[in-house]
Amino acid sequence: MAPPLLLLDVDGPLNPWLAKASRRPEGYTTHRMRPTGWELPYQKPLRVWLNHDHGAELLHLPYTLVWATTWGHEANEWIGPHLGLPELPVIAWPEDRKSPPGPPAHAKPPVFWKTATIVEYAAGRPFAWIDDDLTDSDRAYVTDHHPGPALLHHVDPRVGLLPADFLALTTWAAELPEVAG
Repeated sequence: MAPPLLLLDVDGPLNPWLAKASRRPEGYTTHRMRPTGWELPYQKPLRVWLNHDHGAELLHLPYTLVWATTWGHEANEWIGPHLGLPELPVIAWPEDRKSPPGPPAHAKPPVFWKTATIVEYAAGRPFAWIDDDLTDSDRAYVTDHHPGPALLHHVDPRVGLLPADFLALTTWAAELPEVAG
């Protein structure tokens, strides 16, 4: 059987963008980037903090890696090379980025705009998704709309991926019937 998917967000898990601006997290390197949309001549380049060890750690996990980020294909150009990642598949987001249908927003937190597309992309295949915008509403949506196993793993955007996150991903994949044994 094919390994489960690991759907990777950039900002939050790989780039702890909410860390104190004056203090780069330990183990991270500062990169200045000008991805599409950040190209105006009067804008300073975007500051991105990346931990170069994360690439090898991600490649060591028993998953098929996929970018699930608003960086889109530019993650392969701007992020992957710094982490030592090969070119990865990229989830294409809908142009309108609407949330999936559900109860009124006042009933519970709305479902993240990425969630329905994630479920569609996975197409029943087991997946783990690491992102800093996940809520219980997203977990409920995935439970209701995805027939396979799924792990929605929140990563604190102030600290990025930590050893405990890699352990949780490894443990979850090992417990899948298709992967275990």
